[in-house]
Amino acid sequence: MEYTIEKLQQILVTAKAEISKVIIGQGDTVDKALVAVITRNHALIEGVPGVAKTLLVRTLARVLGCDFGRIQFTPDLMPADIIGTNIFNMKNNEFNLIKGPVFTTFLLADEINRAPAKTQSALLQAMQERCVTIDCETHQLPDNFTVFATQNPLEYEGTYPLPEAQKDRFMLKITMSCLDKEEEVLLAHRTLGADAPESVLDAGAVKAVISSAELAGLRGALRGIVVRDELIEYAVKIIRTTRSDDSTLVGAGPRATQALILAARAYAAIQARDFVSPDDIKLMAEPVLCLRVILRPEYEIEGLSVSEVVTRILQGISVPR
Repeated sequence: MEYTIEKLQQILVTAKAEISKVIIGQGDTVDKALVAVITRNHALIEGVPGVAKTLLVRTLARVLGCDFGRIQFTPDLMPADIIGTNIFNMKNNEFNLIKGPVFTTFLLADEINRAPAKTQSALLQAMQERCVTIDCETHQLPDNFTVFATQNPLEYEGTYPLPEAQKDRFMLKITMSCLDKEEEVLLAHRTLGADAPESVLDAGAVKAVISSAELAGLRGALRGIVVRDELIEYAVKIIRTTRSDDSTLVGAGPRATQALILAARAYAAIQARDFVSPDDIKLMAEPVLCLRVILRPEYEIEGLSVSEVVTRILQGISVPR
């Protein structure tokens, strides 16, 4: 079924309320995760251990009525451990497919940078085409298949950097930080009682606000969000400037343009508006571009970050009125 903008916004408000029963604070993180889901894209979640990255994805799956699967990436993980393999059944004298954990709706790729590029590449076809090929036979994944990959930004020993092709499959990077003092005090109090975040989720107190089958109709309502031509040109100019900036070795490609426009439109819906503002584009620019812009080595040595480059680019481009 198709939803109206008003119904879409109502469902998003209800979904955020259900998520808040488990996830304390992290409002911006939740918004960006919902952006990835309602635009049918994937997200890379970066944060130190213990900030509820896994719990967030489990909660999202519960609230949106989707199946949840998890893969713990390790150096010895093989592609077949992800997508599955054909095993010969001697009783039936035929090969049977043993499906891997990729056959789910919401997939948590935990610590994705712990596995080498060969293993990471097993997700490329799944993320781009929502299907996997096993022994020359293609198998479809659920239409709402979404990958949430996590990585630790501080610990690099024993890790493998994500290839650019892998990073480009993600719509945006979500950075999860530690809680504010008041939020952490609340977490401590809840931990001592029956309403600890994990307990609330496991007890079934979090309800689904929509089914997986209804997500397609929910996305259709996004077409009712107005994006002015001037804002489209503004987004394109931001992306193209990353390719000519002196500090960048590789700028963002056309997929970044698509990601930025779609993310801004979805964020406007989450903020209960039926139009995209320049602030939506500016807010989504950093998480979209941080995955795609590569700085020149001499600027990295000086300590310049992609985030700082994006901020400078945004400051140098006139904002449409």
